[in-house]
Parts: sequence; structure tokens; C-alpha cells
Amino acid sequence: MVLIESVVLGVKALTFSSDVAMEDEKPADADVSEPASKKKGIFASIWLGVTVLFSFAAGLLVFFYLPLLVTEWTGVETGVMFNLVVGALRLSVFLPYLWGISRIRDIRRIFEYHGAEHKSIFAFETKKPLLPAAAKDESRFHPRCGTSFLLIVMVVSVLVFMFLGKPATVAERLLRLAFVPLIGGLSYELIRLSDSGAQMRFWRTLILPGLWLQRLTTREPDETQLEVAIVALKSALGLDLSDHPAVVLEERQALGLETAA
Repeated sequence: MVLIESVVLGVKALTFSSDVAMEDEKPADADVSEPASKKKGIFASIWLGVTVLFSFAAGLLVFFYLPLLVTEWTGVETGVMFNLVVGALRLSVFLPYLWGISRIRDIRRIFEYHGAEHKSIFAFETKKPLLPAAAKDESRFHPRCGTSFLLIVMVVSVLVFMFLGKPATVAERLLRLAFVPLIGGLSYELIRLSDSGAQMRFWRTLILPGLWLQRLTTREPDETQLEVAIVALKSALGLDLSDHPAVVLEERQALGLETAA
């Protein structure tokens, strides 16, 4: 349930950020009438929904179904070996994909904000002041990161699918989709438990590959990115934002909620 809520919140956050970006890029003489704005908002929501669905379908095809087909072509017969090969193929696609997108300038900037997010959370968890100066010295690698979660999902999927053996038909391959929520739930619980047992060698070993992988998905942020991350964290926690008047004012102006003084 928490996993589904996180996905919904993520989509809402993407919608919000795209709205802000569109407002920033709007020409000064653009039509800002209410009907035009409403129509544009509906179109943007539909487009975002289509994009999310397409991305989800493409992800399932590339990272889920194609490795099954390729492994079929290798002629592997035993269920255990079949699922190990599938898992290895998924990693062989996933890791170059992460490396490739990390070379894109815009994505690299997103990864800088990702690093800022981790630093701000570490500052909060270690009870340091939620200020850029205090957060900048924190690590950008966090054990409960979504990157680590994805890696755990891939490992857990291999273990779960071993019990299903080797799929013989298209229907059996598609049946595995029904186990995706189970795999996601188990992975979520593992990453949650790894935090409470972070001092134990077993859990440290479990999260270590995910921390290594975050070298691809996080970058060192600058001070302005740290401030954005801190404001976002404070907003999520319902904390006072009076220490960041410029950031909050700029955000509200971008959304048309407040006019400049």
C-alpha cells in the first residue's frame, strides 16, 4: 500500500514540477485567460498520463519481458538457471541504461537534486540544522534510496521467480506480472528493515551494492539545490519555512499564487 501511495505521490510531484516549468517558460504576452489556462492544464494532465503509461509499458517490455525471451533463445532448461540468466540479463540492461542517462546534461542536473535530497534527509536524521551549510557535508548515498530499492527488486524477483520455474508459454510469462506487487512489497520491507539493522553486517552487506549504484544516480549538489531540497523536506514535514522566504516566494509566484511585492 505504501509503495502504491509513493508512486501516486511521485506522479503528482512530476505534474507539479512540469506545471512550474511551463509557467517559467510562458511568454510574457501569452494568453493567461482562465479558459485557455484550464484547457492547457487538462491537455497537460492527459499528456502526462499517456507518458506515464507508455513509460511503464516500455519499462515492462525492456526490463521484464525481453530478458525472458532472450533467455528462452539460449536454450537454458532448468528453472533455477533460467531465472538466474534472466536476472543477469536484466542487470546487464539496467546498469548501462543508468550509466547512459547519467551522461545527459538535464538528467545529470536531476541527479544533483537527488544528491541534495539525500544530504538534506541525512541532516534531518542526524538532527543537524536544516541549512545548506550543515547539509553539504553529509553523504549523498542513502541506504533507503529508490536506486537501492530497484536493485533489491531485481534480486528478489530472481528468488521469487525461481519458485515458478521456467515459463513455457506466453501466458506463463505474462502470469509473472501478477507477482510484481509481491516482489515490490518484499523489496520495500527489506529496504525498510535494512535501516533498522544498519549496524549489522548482514544488512550492511545487503545495502552496499545499492550505495555503489548511487554513484551513477546522484551527483554533488550546489548550495541552491541543497536549499531547494531542504525547503521540500520542510514542506513535507510541515515545518516553518520562514528561513527561506526567497525560495518560497519564487515558487508561489511561478504558480500564480502570489504577486511580487
